[in-house]
Amino acid sequence: MKIKQWLMVSFFIVMLLPVVALYFLYVSISNLDESQAFVEFVEMNNKMEEIEPKLLNPKFYKLQPKEQFADIQALENESIKITLYRPDGVVVYSSLPGQGSYGFSTINIDQVYRNLNEIQKNSRTYTLKKTVVNNGDVLGIFEISIAREDWIEGVNNRYMYLGVYFSIFVILLYIVVVILLNRKLNRPLSHLQAQMTAFANGDKLPNQICDSKDEIGELIKHFWKMKEQIEQTQAALVVQQKEKEFIVASLSHDLKTPLTVIRAYTEALQNDKTLSEQEKAEYNDILFEKLEYMKRMLDDLTIHTALQSSTQQTELVEVDGEEYFDMLISGYDEPCNRKGISLHVDQSVKETYKVDPKHMVRIVDNIMGNAIRHTEKGNRIWLAAISSNTKLPDWVFKNFFEDVEVWRKEGTVILIQNEGNGIPNEQLDKVFQPFYQAEGARNNGGSSGLGLSIAKLLMEQQNGKIRIWSAEKEGTLLACWLEESRE
Repeated sequence: MKIKQWLMVSFFIVMLLPVVALYFLYVSISNLDESQAFVEFVEMNNKMEEIEPKLLNPKFYKLQPKEQFADIQALENESIKITLYRPDGVVVYSSLPGQGSYGFSTINIDQVYRNLNEIQKNSRTYTLKKTVVNNGDVLGIFEISIAREDWIEGVNNRYMYLGVYFSIFVILLYIVVVILLNRKLNRPLSHLQAQMTAFANGDKLPNQICDSKDEIGELIKHFWKMKEQIEQTQAALVVQQKEKEFIVASLSHDLKTPLTVIRAYTEALQNDKTLSEQEKAEYNDILFEKLEYMKRMLDDLTIHTALQSSTQQTELVEVDGEEYFDMLISGYDEPCNRKGISLHVDQSVKETYKVDPKHMVRIVDNIMGNAIRHTEKGNRIWLAAISSNTKLPDWVFKNFFEDVEVWRKEGTVILIQNEGNGIPNEQLDKVFQPFYQAEGARNNGGSSGLGLSIAKLLMEQQNGKIRIWSAEKEGTLLACWLEESRE
């Protein structure tokens, strides 16, 4: 439940509960009063029945000195009061203050005769008025009033208990509200604050699952999501920093060898007067080769750095597949023939594609350069562009055929396969890392170690993917996957 709804419901309940509690307390006390009133009525009726026979003597209803009422005074106490009237309403005797005594006051005769023979109850007394009759003549009227002292004391106690119970209920309700607020608001916020402080200080936080659906629960989930994103970013920065350090170290190592060669041959050209013209030409060729190698390495490093740091999207243009891939996979016969490698080319593409043409040329150049460099004289290289609705060529190594078939679904693949020693399985996951080269390939002077890493970055920028398969003593297959444009 959202906090806003929870607060509204809680406020309504807090406002309603005291009223409900007070009502039930009042009803309980009222029921108790009713049961007590019945018991009291029975007790009062019994008392009046005990007093009533003693007030039937006709002599009490005549004006006479107060000494004549000694028997009646003996019936009275602080709770019991008696008043006697003549038939004409004259007060003959009264123990109530304000009524007058012994025949010197009269009251309204209608009031005297009102509610005869009925026990009247008010908040403080029970009252009974009856006539005294002799031979059909009314001799007088007596009135008995008994104070409800026990009742009044009980009412006071009950209302005092009512106040005490209601106060206890309000205090308990307040404590429950404080506990719920602490559990719903204060404790999660304090816990979140502690987590944020710990995270800011770099302390390790245990993974926690928040089941709360309210705003604070959403805030905690957003915090953990933000924390994970920051940690992933920090981890990526650490990887990038290590990668940069590795690049600098690898670049220093790879540039050191050609620089040493350049320096040695340059010094020989300058200082050695015995060199023939043919030797000088060979030395110059070597110098230009090493300089070209260094230039290619620096160019690859520049492209790799730009691809990693650039925030701009690659511009993709629509190309005709048949025409473009004919151009893309052509032109490699001459370098293969120069090294004595047999090249076989297949092209079966009809769809249109959205690609970056320059990037695709660089991708194929990098991969083909690696394939030619690692293929011995007399071996073969296969190069093909195959759409998804075309069968894979039969020359694909059987070890990879099924995996490639599954991997290439719904896309066109560029396949570059060469015969050779292959790459050990433990090195396959590393070949796309910057400056990584297989054992024995670093110092052959032909690769910067960034070609496959650049190819992977360029494929990903075109919504494509790249993968490599290799089998020792058989060869290697590298495939690039492109999404096909479909109507």
